[in-house]
Amino acid sequence: MTTSSTRPRRGRPPRVPRDDPDTRAALIRAGTEVLTEQGFTASGIDGILKRVGVPKGSFYYYFDSKEAFGRAVMEHYGAYFARKLDRHLLDTSLPPLARIEAFVADARAGMARHGFKRGCLVGNLGHEAAGLPESYREWLLATLESWRRRLARCLREAQAAGQLDAAADCDTLAEAFWIGWEGAVMRARLVGDAAPLDTFITTYMSGLPR
Repeated sequence: MTTSSTRPRRGRPPRVPRDDPDTRAALIRAGTEVLTEQGFTASGIDGILKRVGVPKGSFYYYFDSKEAFGRAVMEHYGAYFARKLDRHLLDTSLPPLARIEAFVADARAGMARHGFKRGCLVGNLGHEAAGLPESYREWLLATLESWRRRLARCLREAQAAGQLDAAADCDTLAEAFWIGWEGAVMRARLVGDAAPLDTFITTYMSGLPR
């Protein structure tokens, strides 16, 4: 974004030129912030534009519709979260089960940093699935499946390391993790505190067959 020698008035976001190559990325980042806070249905385009400081014409220059914008935000969030998971679950400097706890600790810190106002985009959209485009539902299911596969792979490494019972069903355990995780994130936002996340990970780890 360009700088100006004139200090903007308090509360007024900086202006971003329509042809700024970073405008699309800025809109997607702002959309991610808003959708993780409010969900899709309650999120208005005007509020997102205000955060970035662009006129409405710039929005439709980059996106044909709110639905198209939502898909771009989902793709951005999906790539971001996949990198976060891989950074933790593929970290061979830690034992496999410790990697899961490290992911939760990282996510816990992130929620606390934003005052527990932001949740998981997948969880937020999942609550609205009945009223969303079918392509959104397909993306949600595919994303959750990719998370399940990543965690199941880590659990199988835990089996190979002797941390987990050899007869454990890693696919089912991985699916159970994400079902519980989304509920814990929702409850943490509701109470404005990390206690539900702590309860979830403690209960999940203690329940793993060793």
